[in-house]
Amino acid sequence: MPLDTGDEAPNFDLPGAGGETVSLSALRGRKVVLYFYPKDDTSGCTLEAQGFNALGEAFAAADAVVIGVSPDSVKSHDKFRAKYGLSFPLASDEGKAMLEAYGVWVQKSMYGKSYMGVERTTMLIDRAGRIARVWPKVKVPGHADEVLEATRALA
Repeated sequence: MPLDTGDEAPNFDLPGAGGETVSLSALRGRKVVLYFYPKDDTSGCTLEAQGFNALGEAFAAADAVVIGVSPDSVKSHDKFRAKYGLSFPLASDEGKAMLEAYGVWVQKSMYGKSYMGVERTTMLIDRAGRIARVWPKVKVPGHADEVLEATRALA
C-alpha cells in the first residue's frame, strides 16, 4: 500500500549520484519533495527531472529539497545528471527496499504483460517528517509547478 497524507515518512539512507549519501533524517526540519520515477534518461522521466530542475531556485526559496528516486544504479544517475545538468540529488534504490516501504514498487502491465516497476509518484514531506501530500500516478506536464505551489503553501 502506498503511504498517505499524515503518515510518517520512512527514513532511508541511499547512495546518490556524485558519491553522496541521500538520507531523509539528515533533512529533518526542511521540506522534502520526494519524487519516484521509473528510469533514467527515458522521455517522461527526463521531462519530469527537467521540470523540477528548472524550478530549483524556487524550491530552495521555499526551504525545500527535491530528491529523485529510482531503481537505477548510481552510475546511471551520474550519467543522467551530467547529461541534463540536474542540480538536485538522485538516490539509487537498486534493492528496492525504500521503494517498497513507500509503496511505489508495484505490479504494472503493458501490452498484456505484467511486471514490477515504479509507479510515478511524488510525496511532499513536512519539516517533522510526515507526508503532507501525495501525487499518485503522476502526469508529467505541469507537475513540478503544482508541487512547487503545494510546497510554498506548506508551513
